[in-house]
Order: sequence, then structure tokens, then C-alpha cells
Amino acid sequence: MEDKEILEKFANPDSRNLAFNQLVRKYQQKVYWHIRKMVIDHDDADDLTQEVFLKVWKNLENFRQDAQLYTWLYRIATNECLTFLSNKKKKFFLPINDVAAELSEKIDSSPQISGDEIQLKLQKALLKLPDKQRLVFNMKYYDDLKYEEISEILGTSVGALKASYHLAVKKIEDFLKQD
Repeated sequence: MEDKEILEKFANPDSRNLAFNQLVRKYQQKVYWHIRKMVIDHDDADDLTQEVFLKVWKNLENFRQDAQLYTWLYRIATNECLTFLSNKKKKFFLPINDVAAELSEKIDSSPQISGDEIQLKLQKALLKLPDKQRLVFNMKYYDDLKYEEISEILGTSVGALKASYHLAVKKIEDFLKQD
């Protein structure tokens, strides 16, 4: 079902629940994996995905449609991730490196994360990046979004995104060359 149809059904109180269920089915996996790549832990990603869809439920009728629906969802998910990671750092008074080390341990111990050695090393390299740089890399590399779409989601210029992605790639290459 197209986003436009979902939004039309959502606007009608009689079909609102059906429309929302269709929206969740359509985007839940994408939102979950977008979040999971940032927070690493399955339970945290699950909780944040639920939070995102709660916010969507509460605010969908105010969605202005000047953006695409999925970019709006990604923006909500992105903001939830950044808030979660920021709160985690504050809660435990952890410098960013300690949070990266904690998440890196979760990569090693998580049964849900599989892959060969290079894939695991890439995941650990991503944790060394600043949160926003990691977001840009994930959206471009894994989600295959265009810079214009990422710009809409993050509210950043395309030029800044290209520079951020280039720096992220350089840092990852440097990390992977170690050892």
C-alpha cells in the first residue's frame, strides 16, 4: 500500500487503526534496523522502535506531507536514537569512548549479530565515530539513502553530509587497517 493511501485511511476515524497497522507493517523492520545500527542492543532497539511508533501514532494526523512519510519516520527514529545515546552517556557519566566500548562488548556477545571477522570489525569501527557521523554513514551505506533524503531527515546541508560521510569512510578505513 502506498503512503498516500495509508495517510488517507488514517485521516478517517473508521479506518485509522487499520491504516496505522499497515504503516507499522510497512516500516517497522526498516525503523528497527536503523535504530539497531545506532544502539546495537536488541532490547534497546525494540524499546526505541515502540517509542517511535507511539510518537507517530500521536502525531500522524499533524503530518504536513511536505516531506515523504519515511523521511519523517527516520527523523523521529534518528532523534530517539540521539536522545537515547545522550541520556545513556549522562546517566552513567560515561565519556563517549566508554559507551563505544560497552556497545563493542555487546557486538561480541550478541547472538543476533553474526558475520565474518571483517563485518564485526566494521561494526566496531562504526562505534568509534561520533553519533551523527555514524548516522550519516549508516543511512548512506546501509540504507542506501540519497544525500538529499538524509539532508531532509537530519536538517543538514548536502555538502556537510558529503564531508561527514567522507570523513567517516576515512576513519573506518584507518581503523580497519590497524592490527
